[in-house]
Amino acid sequence: MKTLYLLVLFLSFNFTSGQVKNVVTPDKIENSLQKNNLHKVIFLNKTIPLENLKESDIIKNMTFAEDKDLDIRLFMDNSLINYLHQLDTSLPPNELLKNGNFQFSFYVDKKLIYVENLNPGAGTEESKKLKTTFRVPLLSSTNEDSWGRYLWMRFYLKNNGIDALQSGSHVLSIEVKPYLKGVTLKTGPVIAKGEINLSIEQKNISEQELAVQPIKPNSGWATSNEKYDTEKIRTLNRKIAENRFRDITSIIIVKNGKLLLEEYFSKSGRDSLQDTRSVGKSFSSALMGIAIKEGYIKNENQKISEFYDLRKFKEYSPKKDSVTLKSLLTMSSGFNGNDDDPDSPGNEENMYPLDNWMKFVLDLPMTENKIGKYWAYFTAGVVVTGDILDQSAPKGLENYADKKLFQPLGIKNYKWQYTPQHKISMAGGLRMRSLDFAKFGQLYQNNGTFNGNTIIDKNWIKKSFTNYFAENKEFEGYGYLFWRKIYKAGDKNFEAYQCSGNGGNKIIIFKEIPLVIVITAKAYNRSYAHSQVEKMVQEYLLPAVLNDK
Repeated sequence: MKTLYLLVLFLSFNFTSGQVKNVVTPDKIENSLQKNNLHKVIFLNKTIPLENLKESDIIKNMTFAEDKDLDIRLFMDNSLINYLHQLDTSLPPNELLKNGNFQFSFYVDKKLIYVENLNPGAGTEESKKLKTTFRVPLLSSTNEDSWGRYLWMRFYLKNNGIDALQSGSHVLSIEVKPYLKGVTLKTGPVIAKGEINLSIEQKNISEQELAVQPIKPNSGWATSNEKYDTEKIRTLNRKIAENRFRDITSIIIVKNGKLLLEEYFSKSGRDSLQDTRSVGKSFSSALMGIAIKEGYIKNENQKISEFYDLRKFKEYSPKKDSVTLKSLLTMSSGFNGNDDDPDSPGNEENMYPLDNWMKFVLDLPMTENKIGKYWAYFTAGVVVTGDILDQSAPKGLENYADKKLFQPLGIKNYKWQYTPQHKISMAGGLRMRSLDFAKFGQLYQNNGTFNGNTIIDKNWIKKSFTNYFAENKEFEGYGYLFWRKIYKAGDKNFEAYQCSGNGGNKIIIFKEIPLVIVITAKAYNRSYAHSQVEKMVQEYLLPAVLNDK
């Protein structure tokens, strides 16, 4: 028994060092600078190959600016795969790299601001097996493409780094550990850490940029006389001017049906047609409700097989015959399409280059998921709702939308995007003025009426603002092409349903308070786009409106 125990011990540990044996032999550490800085993160303001790097190149202080270069280099005494092996000796090398990587922790003035477990796909397999040092560009004056830049962006813009690094002097510290994700998350000890003193200069912001923008005449809205906390809005305006909230183009607040706040930024103005991307999807939901009310479509439980001979398309299965309009409106149709999965056959990026979007959708295979139960963001499915509306509405959808929705709302200036068949695309891209997007939001706030006229049946509004995925804890919910969202201000929660589009574009309709907020932005494909808008609403706009001074 004792012999067996010693054999196991011998296989598991290196007796000379007392550590778990390496699963891969890493590169030999021969560089003198690395030897002198083991377990350190050093900071550099230029790109220098390891063989040319000198102690004098390491910077301890820096006047921070986003257009400068800022690199870090990690010096370790082993390679990543061996650190991961120490966390679980039972896993083979490929499983270690599949489930683990480095964990980065960012501190400002000794306060933890952000922790990220780097995606296992970041970095090359060879470097993770062999390298004991590597360079990470955080800021690049030449826009060098690197996972390090996106790591920095998530810390700085998405997770409050920019607020922690206010004007003045700060200490930025970075710690690196290995992590391994299995049934539980395992992290090892710190394998490298370092810090740098940053000086952040105060930006000069003019009074004109700070001031709450007055509502000009001829807005098309009654102007509210209600008071609100103007200092909150001034602080928000400062952050926009300082580029702490980025690419914002407009903010509109309507309270109790009257225009309370109207502001424009980034050379945008009242007459600018804002490109709000997927905000336009919610208009398909509205038009579907109108068409059902008028009898052009029976109801949302109508099957798409009543509009298409599905046997003529590829990947036919009887399950396709059961796809309903409701399942398309709730993005739970069962088609093999998921825009959040780049490998999904029905990902929207696979559709756009083609000359027939409808054929693309109806050719898709079905998944095994039960229709109406499994949610996946599926732009192509919304294209189908638009095509069905175009078939069903008299004189086509474009004419119908203008007559039944836009004219009653007093919306005259707008611009659609079109499919290759020159039909309006409900995938998104509808452009209009911010004040007119607010009218659409107010229509829902009013339970389907506007200026005393019923445009959408109130029961359709209720259905649209119902969460059909309450059992799914991974997100806050989804209705009929409207997102459910809980906003928090102080110690209170406020339920809202919203139109949401790439770049941080929102039409937010609150359920329990008479408030509509429109925010338009151009932060397209930026990781911080939606999180910064959420912060604007929760920390500035809601407190300003609900706590008047």
